Amino acid sequence: MTQPAARRYAYLGPAATFTEAALIDLLTERGQLDTAERIPMRSADAMLQAVRSGEVDAAVVPIENSVEGGVPATLDALTRYGRLQIVAEAVVPVRFVLAARPGTVTLETLRSYGTHPHAEAQARLWMQEHAPLAEYQPTSSTAAAARDLAASADVPYQAAIGPMLAAQTYGLEVLADDIGENTDAQTRFICVQRPGSIPEPTGWDRSTFVVGLASDRAGALLEMLEQLSARGVNMSRIESRPTGGGLGLYQFSIDALGHVREARVAEALRGIHRVAAHVQFLGSYPMASATRTELNGTKKAVDPRVADDAFDRAQEWLDEVTGGA
Repeated sequence: MTQPAARRYAYLGPAATFTEAALIDLLTERGQLDTAERIPMRSADAMLQAVRSGEVDAAVVPIENSVEGGVPATLDALTRYGRLQIVAEAVVPVRFVLAARPGTVTLETLRSYGTHPHAEAQARLWMQEHAPLAEYQPTSSTAAAARDLAASADVPYQAAIGPMLAAQTYGLEVLADDIGENTDAQTRFICVQRPGSIPEPTGWDRSTFVVGLASDRAGALLEMLEQLSARGVNMSRIESRPTGGGLGLYQFSIDALGHVREARVAEALRGIHRVAAHVQFLGSYPMASATRTELNGTKKAVDPRVADDAFDRAQEWLDEVTGGA
């Protein structure tokens, strides 16, 4: 019997980035870790274009960081490439380690280290306290710093700051763990594929969509937000992004708690579609298990006035009024 082709997943490379760590978590949950093919790519643009063209089945990209907010490159690429669908998410702790080739250096003898500028900013205070003589050398990414250090002694740094996965993947010795300034930092990643069936509601769901306002008149944004508020739909993220059509022209990327198959979410999206210039629905999908754990397995109950059965009762009443016509 012919075996089905392995599913191909793109992630932000090189190997052992935080993005690959998120992909590994998602594949483990799906029981596909040993069968799926993981393909590193250079940018969110490249990955989402590969999804659209069918070169890969899905891509995992970062969408939100607990320190810096939304990831502009992902938000813009999702809009640019049109028909794409988010089907899952994963939340990865952003923990940095300091690693070197085994037996080559200690904190006391360290004189140089390499990493991406964002990671350097997070670890700067720790490095100043524990390795004050070490000078920083910028690299294209945290994983690239670890990869290049493991491959050659000719790089201009003795140690690399990056994910634990990078140290393990490239056989480096961990000199110090969890050296970031914000030890609670997390990044949320999404799994994007070509449009298909929407995952079934779980009761722990998130919906993502992009809204372009019909005009820049006073109150246009409030009018759009009222569609969510009136139906008890809570937002977990809203960010403005330029449309590219001129200065002052923006659209809004929104995450809302709930599933499009819930009446309150569906009604809110209908209302937004009515008052907005355009709405791009990007998917309803289960929240990451880590997010549920942070909420201690509980969530705020849906207001009975906007629960599904309230919409059902309202429709039944209207049917009586109109004679079912």
